[in-house]
Amino acid sequence: MRYRKFIADHLFTGSQLLDGQVLITDEKGRTEAIIPAAEAGDEVQPLSGIITPGFINAHCHLELSHLKDVIAPGTGMIDFLLGVMGRRFVAEEQVLPAIDAAETAMLQNGIVAVGDICNTPHTIPQKQRQRLYYHNFIEATGFVAATAQARFDAAVATWEQFQAAGEAITGRNSIVPHAPYSVSAALFELITGFPGNHLLTMHNQESVAEDEFFRTRQGDFNRLFEALGINISSLPDFRTFGPSDAQIGKSSLQTCLPRFRAGQSLLLVHDVMTSEEDLQFVQQARQALPDCYWCLCPNANLYIGNGLPDVELLRRHGATIALGTDSLASNHQLSILAEINTLRQHYPALPLAELLQWATLNGAKALNIEEQFGSFEKGKTPGVLLLKNDLSEVKRLI
Repeated sequence: MRYRKFIADHLFTGSQLLDGQVLITDEKGRTEAIIPAAEAGDEVQPLSGIITPGFINAHCHLELSHLKDVIAPGTGMIDFLLGVMGRRFVAEEQVLPAIDAAETAMLQNGIVAVGDICNTPHTIPQKQRQRLYYHNFIEATGFVAATAQARFDAAVATWEQFQAAGEAITGRNSIVPHAPYSVSAALFELITGFPGNHLLTMHNQESVAEDEFFRTRQGDFNRLFEALGINISSLPDFRTFGPSDAQIGKSSLQTCLPRFRAGQSLLLVHDVMTSEEDLQFVQQARQALPDCYWCLCPNANLYIGNGLPDVELLRRHGATIALGTDSLASNHQLSILAEINTLRQHYPALPLAELLQWATLNGAKALNIEEQFGSFEKGKTPGVLLLKNDLSEVKRLI
C-alpha cells in the first residue's frame, strides 16, 4: 500500500493543534497515523500553513442556491422570510444549475459533509453524484393545527423520494420542524413521533422578533402572519401553537423544546437571541429533553441584519458549537472558512483550535458522522485540507 505523508507549520487533529507532526494517510485519504517528523522517513510533503480535517457545513439550504444576490442584505427577518417564500419556487431549469454550482463551490471551499434543509426533491440528482456527504433534513411547516396531518404527509412524501433515491441518500434523512413560530403543536407531535426520526434540527431564536412574539404575542411576527392571511389571535388552537397564558414571558426555545423527546439529537441553528436563561433551562431539563448542539451561521445573521449570537455565553455554558453557512439567499458564499474568519473578526480572543473544532469534529458529532469525519483518527476518511496565508485560503489536499 502506498502512503501519503504531510507536514505543515501546524497540524490540527480535530481537537488540538500540533507542531512537528506528520499526518500519514493512504492514497484515498484514510488516516493511518500521526507521528513525529523524526520517525516519518522519506517522501514527506512539506507545506506552509495548517493541515486540518475537512470542514462540516452543519446547516445549508442547497435548494435555495438560485436566490443568490436576489434578496438584498439588511432586510430584517420578516422581509427576508417573505422574500424567500415569494421567490423560492421557479423552473427547474433555473434551480438545478445553481445547485450544481453551489455544491462545486463547497467542494472547492473544503467542505466534506453537509446538513442540508430540503423542502423539495430538487437536490436529489446532485446528491446522487456522491461528491459530498449529506444528511437531508426534510422540513415541515404548518401554522395551523387543522392542517398538521396534510403538511406532515407532504413532508413524508418528500422524505420517501429521498429514501428511494439510492444508497448515497437512503438512511440519511429526517423530517424536521422549520422553527418554533411556524409549526403547530400538532405538527410537532407528528414530527417527533415519526419512526427513526432521531436526528433533528430547527431554526432557533434567529431574531428579536421571534422571542418578542413568544414572550408578549406582539411585534413584527404578527406582520408575517398577516401577510400570510393568518389571524393568530382568532385561531381556536392558538394556545397549542404559541404561548399560552401560562407561558407568556417564556422564550420561543423554552416554549417549544419540551415538544421534542429524550433520546433525540437536536441541532439548534442560529441562536442569535439565546439567553443565559435559555441555556440554564436546557441544562436543568437535560434528562427529559433531546441532546442539543448549537450551530452558528454568522455571515447569514449579518446578511439578514439580525446581529451575532453571544458566542462567549454559549462557551461559558459548555455548548457544543458547530458551524453552518445557511443559504445563498442569505450569504455571499458557502464557505466555512469565511464563517470562521467572521467569528475571528468579531471575537478575536477565540482560540483558533476551538474554532477549527467547531468547523470539523463538532459538526461531525452534530450530524452523527464522527466515525468517518471530523478528526484524524486511524481508519477515518475526513478529508485533508491546507489552510494558507493566515486562514485566507483553503486548499483541498485529499
